[in-house]
Amino acid sequence: MRRVVHFYRSTVGKKVAMAASGAVLFFWVIAHMLGNLTTFQGPEKINAYAEGLRTFGEPFFGPGQVLWMVRLVLIACVAIHVLAALQLWWLSRAARPVGYHNPPHLELSYASRTLRWGGVIIFLYVAYHLMHFTLGTVHPDFRSGDVYHNLVVGFQAWPVAAVYILAVGALGFHLYHGVWSTFQTLGLNHPRYNRYRRAAAAVIAVGLFVGFVSVPVAVLAGVLR
Repeated sequence: MRRVVHFYRSTVGKKVAMAASGAVLFFWVIAHMLGNLTTFQGPEKINAYAEGLRTFGEPFFGPGQVLWMVRLVLIACVAIHVLAALQLWWLSRAARPVGYHNPPHLELSYASRTLRWGGVIIFLYVAYHLMHFTLGTVHPDFRSGDVYHNLVVGFQAWPVAAVYILAVGALGFHLYHGVWSTFQTLGLNHPRYNRYRRAAAAVIAVGLFVGFVSVPVAVLAGVLR
């Protein structure tokens, strides 16, 4: 444990912690998107999927226990990810309190700004998203256990759908630069295959964006009712 703490105190350690926690969150985002896409298979399918998440692990675990374990892991990863990001940002500012007149590596600077502000937007939207679809406190007609109904009714209001699409767009930018930066942190940085690294990050980000926004767009278009 002492070695882990000592490693984390270094800049490299913070970058590795940020990349590792981001990887866990990234795979959860993929799983979440795939779960959302079951909406196109009808209310029975997505409601059964949601119920399966709550009952996963039975009879060895009680209802919702495994789901809460996953949530606690995700909360821990978010905390580590945000803490490492803030500490790296602070170390960067402390190392150079006066900014560059002409910032070198403009692309890296843009990516850094996008990651910071995109992270803030995503964090704020996740809080609203939980109140909307999980707790139902800001939902116009929330029905516990009826995920299909909650999604369709929730996205029928175009401002809600628009905010969701904008938030997913911020997530796409965040993931693009996050995946790209993670490859670099892991040492996958060589002129011979850098273009493939960028292309892979772009494909992942666009794919997730399309997958997520397909549900609210289908609701607004009347495909899902």
